[in-house]
This record gives sequence, structure tokens and C-alpha cells, in this order.
Amino acid sequence: MPSLDPIDSLLLQIVTAPPPSTIPEVIQMMESIDALLPNGDGLKWFNKLYLLVTQAIDSQPQATVWSDSAWVAGLEVVFAGFYFRAIASFLNNSPTASSWGALLEARTRPDIDRIQFALAGMNAHINHDLALALNATNGQMNLHPGLTSPQHGDYQRVNTILALVLPNALQVLATGILGTLAQDTGKIGRLLAIWDLGVARNAAWDFAAYLTSLPPVARPLALKIQDKTTGLAGRALLLPLK
Repeated sequence: MPSLDPIDSLLLQIVTAPPPSTIPEVIQMMESIDALLPNGDGLKWFNKLYLLVTQAIDSQPQATVWSDSAWVAGLEVVFAGFYFRAIASFLNNSPTASSWGALLEARTRPDIDRIQFALAGMNAHINHDLALALNATNGQMNLHPGLTSPQHGDYQRVNTILALVLPNALQVLATGILGTLAQDTGKIGRLLAIWDLGVARNAAWDFAAYLTSLPPVARPLALKIQDKTTGLAGRALLLPLK
């Protein structure tokens, strides 16, 4: 395996540290990644977006918002673990999901906007990882939540929070550190029209249920097909915009 450059060596140290067990620990790991990566690294912009939305979820008053706050927190931690492991797999030259490969292989391309990197990361994380995280979390908690369950109600509440947070978070990404416009913010609307967060999260819930319904021998093929489709979508999001 070729040697890593100094930044990627430090990045690998961050993502292979003992895994977080709480949302604040997830946020701390994302903050370490944000502090490490330069502005020219596309991964920085997905990580920044993920950090902003995770902070928004963590800031909700648990007693009044969530029906099952332990499940919500557990899912967020398990879900983030898939992100950190994807980075580690890629840096270790191990098999990596096609959708994550699309983003990580393009990290240094100068013809891709930071907003595109952010949404390509969300495509990988939600369309590929979320169903797996749902099933892992439900398995750990011995739950089988259906569409009328408290857990699905909380899942939909997260959708509502993200629908409010995402456009503002993307605006932060599109604006320079000093408040000057860094990119054409009209691209935000065009990209969100291509990739809908709520649709993607609802599809992930359905795909998790579908995987559970399959016999174990059939799941690898379903995951392979899904990974290929998600990878194609990620590469489409990373095409240069005119």
C-alpha cells in the first residue's frame, strides 16, 4: 500500500481511534476532522455539513421532542461509525463502498464545488449506510420498529429537523469564512432538486425493512445492487456544474 501523506496519516489516526459512544463524542471527532482538513479537500465540506446537522439534532430538547431518545442517540452514533469506517477503509486501501469511493477519489479536484462534495457525502452516507445503521441499532436494542412505532415517529422528526437545517447549512458552506460569497448559491437549489434528503431517508427506512425480510443468503446481492446505484448517483452529483 502506498504511504499516506501527513494529513491523511493524521486523518487515519482520528477515524481509527476508539469509536465514539455518545453524540458529543461523535461531534468531537468530526470537529477534529474539520480542524485537520484544508479548504481544498472535498471531504472537509461533507464533514462540515454532517457536523452542522449533528449539532442541530443534539441541540433538540430530548424530553419534549423524542419518544425514544435512547434509540435516536444510538442510531446517530452507529450511523456516524459507518462514516468513520468508510474513511479508514479507503485510506487503508481496503474495499470501500462505491458511493464513498466516488467522493474520496475526487477529494482534491478543483472543478467541483464544496456543496457538491457535501451532497455526494450525504448520498453515500444516507443511501448506502443508513439502512445498515438502522438494522444494526435495532438489533442492538432488540427492536423491530414499524411505520406506526415511536421510533419511526422520531425518525420522521429528524427528517423535519434536517429539512430546516440543510439549506442554511449549505449556505454556510457556500459562503467564505469572512462572510464573502464563495460560490454561486443558486447551485444549492439545483442540487437539492437533484437529490432530496427526505426521499433518501424514507427510502433508507424501507430498504432496511427489505433487507430484514430477505434470507441472509440474498442480502449480499441486494447490497451490491444498492451500492452500485448509490455510487452512480454520487458520481452524478460530482459532475462539474455549468
